Amino acid sequence: MAVERTAVNPWAWSVELGYNQGEIVSGHARTLYCAGQTAMDGDGKPRHADDMAAQLALSLDNLEAVLGEAGMSLANLVRLNVYTTDVDRLFEHYGVLASRLGAAGVAPPTTMLGVTRLALPDLMVELEATAVA
Repeated sequence: MAVERTAVNPWAWSVELGYNQGEIVSGHARTLYCAGQTAMDGDGKPRHADDMAAQLALSLDNLEAVLGEAGMSLANLVRLNVYTTDVDRLFEHYGVLASRLGAAGVAPPTTMLGVTRLALPDLMVELEATAVA
């Protein structure tokens, strides 16, 4: 059975920012709940201290690796939570995230939260996602 996604947007402004207020997902057979993905290398070491754009890109790479291991891609995202230690700085580089999601043809409901810190002090952004296939 194919996955059917229906956007729920009582207002247009969020679509202009690249995300839906909600999505109804039906017909899915598998749901993947991803742990928060950060700018960690394959050995579990944080990378790109003080470089928000590079950390965001690596976090997305790592999210795509988890999705790929499950036979999915960014196109399967139905929920994305973005945690950051600096919301203003993240917005300066939000195009990194928006362009990758746009290229995948997806606009998952997204929440962005400013936090005091993440698990390791050098980390500035963490992506937590849910995907269906």
